[in-house]
Amino acid sequence: MALLILVLMLFCSTVAGAQQRDKYEFMRNLPVYADSLIADLNYPLAWGNSDVKDFDAWRKVARQKVFDCMLTPPPPSAKDYEAKVLFEEQRDGYKARKIEIRLSRYYTVPAYVLIPDGKGPFPAVNLLHDHGAHLFIGKEKVIRPLACEDSTVIKDAEAWLTGYGHQFFGDYLAKNGYVVFAADAPMWGERGQKEGPRRDRYDMIAGNMMMYGIDLSAYMTYDDIAGTEYLATMPEVDASRIGCTGWSMGAYRAWMLAALSDRIKASASICWMVTTDEQMSFKYNRTENGGFANCFPGLRRWLDYPHVASIACPKAMLFINGSQDKLFPVAGVQKAFDTMHATWQSQGADDKLETELWDIPHSCPVKAQERVLEFFQKHL
Repeated sequence: MALLILVLMLFCSTVAGAQQRDKYEFMRNLPVYADSLIADLNYPLAWGNSDVKDFDAWRKVARQKVFDCMLTPPPPSAKDYEAKVLFEEQRDGYKARKIEIRLSRYYTVPAYVLIPDGKGPFPAVNLLHDHGAHLFIGKEKVIRPLACEDSTVIKDAEAWLTGYGHQFFGDYLAKNGYVVFAADAPMWGERGQKEGPRRDRYDMIAGNMMMYGIDLSAYMTYDDIAGTEYLATMPEVDASRIGCTGWSMGAYRAWMLAALSDRIKASASICWMVTTDEQMSFKYNRTENGGFANCFPGLRRWLDYPHVASIACPKAMLFINGSQDKLFPVAGVQKAFDTMHATWQSQGADDKLETELWDIPHSCPVKAQERVLEFFQKHL
């Protein structure tokens, strides 16, 4: 009997994998009426569309709308951060620390901090790691793992450097005089699953978190804000000179952080900016559109990506996207750049916004890291 049940289960599984109905409502991960949804998005709270005509007042209203869509925030810790140094080593021109920091009453977060040698306080950067559908490492993608880490972590981080031109972004910034902070985002590195990292489980866990009234992507942003606040408390840091940067999801995290945290003075984003009408349409042959990693419930009914980034105006902002980047259609990138320039121009600050389209794929090559350093040297 047990053998018969097993055979039937295997048969049903095989048939289900090939079954199709003549009538359907979803295709290529989108509803068939995606174009109609896009046509109905008019972004009533965007700068220029909103009834609020004073820019400072608009920034407050728009920022609050973003926070509203982020659902329930994590409760703060009873004490400020309770940072604990777990390991420290000297590197060429800077110290590297592994710390554990309490960013919420619910959890502690593993992070790396790099501190230049010499007398501070120094400018600082919150360096935000990428997604890459690779969750085994987080902070180790952007800072060379410390000697206390397992050899599998070290080897994985070295292999991941291909996307960064074989250079650890954080170590490069530290060698040039910046305190660098990098923490694991929820679901990455030491904040992952006990059962091991699986990309398909990310969306399932994000859905489960919503059952608690929590948005997992928002928790990532809330933690980025709290991590920046911790960075400002460090005696080695000049709290008036803090920036943020990242590639891919890290770039998204960077402009979100700049929009929502007054601590950030300058932000640089590599390969993450686009408009929803291009990103979520059937025009391009992509297997994934959007996703829980950058999803705040209902926000698109009010603001598009460049409108949210515009909340950072008139801060210094750098955006680099690639013309060969298959994740972000050039048409959508250019529309987003134009939208943001219109905002910065309206405030007489267009010289603070730098948008560049490079002939590169979805990557963070050494020349992009050098461009970010040049940008920070100018603005931090």
